[in-house]
Amino acid sequence: MITVRDYCESDWDSIRRIHDAARMNELKLAGLEEAFLPLEISAEREDLFGYQGIFVAESESGIVGFTACSADELAWLYVDPKHIRQGIGKALVEHAIKEFPEIRYAEALAGNEPAKALYESIGFVMAKIVTGKMPGNETFDVEVYRFERKP
Repeated sequence: MITVRDYCESDWDSIRRIHDAARMNELKLAGLEEAFLPLEISAEREDLFGYQGIFVAESESGIVGFTACSADELAWLYVDPKHIRQGIGKALVEHAIKEFPEIRYAEALAGNEPAKALYESIGFVMAKIVTGKMPGNETFDVEVYRFERKP
């Protein structure tokens, strides 16, 4: 059973652990392992706590994933690698959309096919591939899948 709730400060160690493990996997899929930054750094550089909604997913194992979003963008989505393919990412995205029905955008690093499949399964459409600098670590060039959905 997965429940999704609002983030609270006592969740920090759990989301830090999840981010750092899942982010490394995400970067490997994109061939960008050297761009890794721990959550202590990326949360500040990418203004994690500036988002309107931050949600955590819990199971009997504890916190197993988190997401952050604004009114129109799903911006962060990480699931503990030990718990992938168990519906956690889907539950987080669906909860974010329920709380913020106007979410229209999401992005994933090009090469992150599991994220692409997840977003498409929930009704997002890959609109284009965008090139630019990695947010929070601008020394790296990236390509991202840009997803859109109609609220």
